[in-house]
Amino acid sequence: MWEEQLEAAIEAGVKAIKGILEIYNTDFSVEIKDDNSPVTLADKNADKVIREYLHKKFPTYAFLTEESTDDISRLDNDFVWIVDPVDGTKDFVAKDGGFTTNIALAYKHEAVVGVVVVPLTGEIYFAAKGLGAFYRKDGLTKRIHVNDKIDNLTVYKSVFHSKPEEDAVIAKYPNKITKIEKWGSALKACRIAQGLGELTYRLSDGTKEWDTAASQVIVEQAGGVFLTPNKQRMMYNRTDVHNREGYLICNRIENFLL
Repeated sequence: MWEEQLEAAIEAGVKAIKGILEIYNTDFSVEIKDDNSPVTLADKNADKVIREYLHKKFPTYAFLTEESTDDISRLDNDFVWIVDPVDGTKDFVAKDGGFTTNIALAYKHEAVVGVVVVPLTGEIYFAAKGLGAFYRKDGLTKRIHVNDKIDNLTVYKSVFHSKPEEDAVIAKYPNKITKIEKWGSALKACRIAQGLGELTYRLSDGTKEWDTAASQVIVEQAGGVFLTPNKQRMMYNRTDVHNREGYLICNRIENFLL
């Protein structure tokens, strides 16, 4: 049902790559927004490219994006594009490559299309409800799925946003969690969807809808688990865009460790 929207989201993400890398490869300036998060010209340019492309394709759909003023009329629209043009701006500023472009579509508050583009490598993770999850690199596309491990687990931590409460949970399971790796932005969720790791935590309110919508679709369509700590499925196009409770992503429900 969502093939057309999925292809448009992939194309929009690909179109944004050039402008992002043009800034990335310069001595760019960094602004600090009101919420104390950084933003660069790459964020703003990519936001414009993505919005213009998707609006032309689907003129009646609403938008919720990190770099645009929130038009709350979106709450009355069944279809809302949720976009983070550069997820992991701190990684972008650090030039460590760990940043992504996230594009999702919410239909009646459920995330149904998700695309995560890795601008520096050209990798694309994408999924849509009922269609499965996929990984594309160098023109080759393959279906991806979480693995079935229940021990010797790898947990992914954020490069810049790890919290003590997350470290405390990880420390409770030394016999289950045997490896810790750091990855930026939506890459943590995508790697779990790809079967390369099993767990990641965000046990604070530091993320918003555009940080999670796209990767949630990818994880779920790959057979994984993406829930709040209270085991509630996250919904989208909300009045409050903050993910107040945080979330836990894992390859299977047996690894929902808190």
